[in-house]
Amino acid sequence: MNSIEKNLNDLNIQLPNLSTPVANYVPYKIVNDIVFISGQGPLKDNKVLFSGKVEVDLTIEEAQEAAKLCGINIIAAIKHAINDNWDKFECIIKLGGFVNSLPTFTEHPKVLNGASNLMVDVFNDNGKHSRFAVGSSSLPLNMAVEVDAIIKIK
Repeated sequence: MNSIEKNLNDLNIQLPNLSTPVANYVPYKIVNDIVFISGQGPLKDNKVLFSGKVEVDLTIEEAQEAAKLCGINIIAAIKHAINDNWDKFECIIKLGGFVNSLPTFTEHPKVLNGASNLMVDVFNDNGKHSRFAVGSSSLPLNMAVEVDAIIKIK
């Protein structure tokens, strides 16, 4: 068991199968040694677990859990992209996060920490990344959070 698998095991994280895209796109695209992962929602078994607007329909803490679930789905996409061979993983380059919120909401970075902290917990220093976190008036399927990623592989 390598360190990534050990970290996932220690965190009691079981990676899901890739979610089925809801429109005409692919879950990820590999260009040379870069993997572009499409936006992942807080889905489990193709069902949205966290929906609505942050601080209206759910708390910031629940939104952080939603972002963490998005991160778990990103890690599942990485695993699929590298054919289950974690030796091919190099680092997380960037996360991009969208938070379903009202215009007055300003805690987007705090919400996205749910995904960012997970990346560091799983990948250690290779999980540190650049990031953006912005608000959105709505998201597909009324998801509370959506996160995409750019990954470097070997």
